[in-house]
Amino acid sequence: MATPAKRQPRFLTVKSTHYLSPNLIRVTFAGPELQGFPEGHEGANCKLLLPRDGESREAFEAHYAPDGPSERVHPVRTYTVRSFRRDTLELDIDFVAHGDEGPATRWAQRAAEGDFLGFLGPSQPKITEFHADWYLLAADLSAMPVVEATLEAMPREARGLVLFEVPSEADKREIAAPEGVEIRWLVQENPHLPSTAQVDLVKSLEWPAGTIQTCIAGESSVIRALRDHLHNERKVPKADTYISGYWKIGLVEDEHQQLKRAEAA
Repeated sequence: MATPAKRQPRFLTVKSTHYLSPNLIRVTFAGPELQGFPEGHEGANCKLLLPRDGESREAFEAHYAPDGPSERVHPVRTYTVRSFRRDTLELDIDFVAHGDEGPATRWAQRAAEGDFLGFLGPSQPKITEFHADWYLLAADLSAMPVVEATLEAMPREARGLVLFEVPSEADKREIAAPEGVEIRWLVQENPHLPSTAQVDLVKSLEWPAGTIQTCIAGESSVIRALRDHLHNERKVPKADTYISGYWKIGLVEDEHQQLKRAEAA
């Protein structure tokens, strides 16, 4: 039986980094490696392959050559395409800054012009058709990129509510949204403790009439409670609800992905 062809990543180069807020870092990649990158994929998932400390670009890229080793040696993390500019061949990805707890955070906090990583994807955008009378969007810091991208893509006449749960008052910032979409901020100082703030607020809402669409992502226990409420109590059709757990308190990504696959099965 033939061995499947090895997936070939793009090798992206850092142009700049800056803090959007105390706990969110934007890394901008640029260069000819982004030729042919698909437009209109803001909010889509991608996989980032992270070099090991001190690893040269030559050694990193050699690992992914067709005749390179087959074993996985680099951490892989799932992120979101925040924006892509074809005219300048620039790609933005936002990283939560939460200390040195994970390889992606460590990489982003140290990243400087000329640094590199591998990129696989992107997948398809989460919401491609907007047909609702009212929209509910919710995110913690990890999911702000998908919600911000959705806000930018939705019709300018859209109406709805956005909930952003962040760890500090200083993480509140200006977010572009249609005039009829209200933004509310919730502060949970320790994101590694369970929070019911989003669930409590959604349950307290006077539910609007008509078709509802959602774009909701974040910590898995919050997502599970919101999904149960929306599907079983509010009776929002599953086809109109994008709602996804991006991480889980106490688990690294590999463990969380394994748990999600088991739950789906």
